[in-house]
Amino acid sequence: MYFVRTAGERDLEKIRAVLVESFHATYDRFYGGPKVDELIAHLFSPAALKARLAKKNAEFVVADSGKDIGAVGYAAMSADLAKTAILHLLYVRPALQRQGIGRDMFAELETCFPDAEIMRLEVEPKNEDAIGFYSRLGFIEAGRNENVGPGQSGIATLVLEKHLPAH
Repeated sequence: MYFVRTAGERDLEKIRAVLVESFHATYDRFYGGPKVDELIAHLFSPAALKARLAKKNAEFVVADSGKDIGAVGYAAMSADLAKTAILHLLYVRPALQRQGIGRDMFAELETCFPDAEIMRLEVEPKNEDAIGFYSRLGFIEAGRNENVGPGQSGIATLVLEKHLPAH
């Protein structure tokens, strides 16, 4: 049984472990292990994760069983888009997927931004499992981004959006 709670600094090592495992399980087939290692080093360094914990207008949550962390979620209000929260991370350990943990994590995150009217995210266009998951949560396709990540990565994403209920 996992419960969703706000992440703290003491969780960072376990958060990084969830992200490394989930990122490899998700993206190795698309980009290969070395490219995924490069992305992990850039996106999930201890300093990068610590900075996310401290960010204002953001929420960093974990699914905690009391023994381990099974999932990680992070969203923040957009600096560029009015009344829009950006879902940056929602990863569940592969062995725990399809048990409702991701849905519970998202349900918590979508309530954390009372001024947001839209939740937006980007997803790998070939990641059919994630696209299906987000579609079931009410997201629809809103565009594409052809070059995300560090430098000129060449990594494309689908942009999905969901209108949030008024609070």
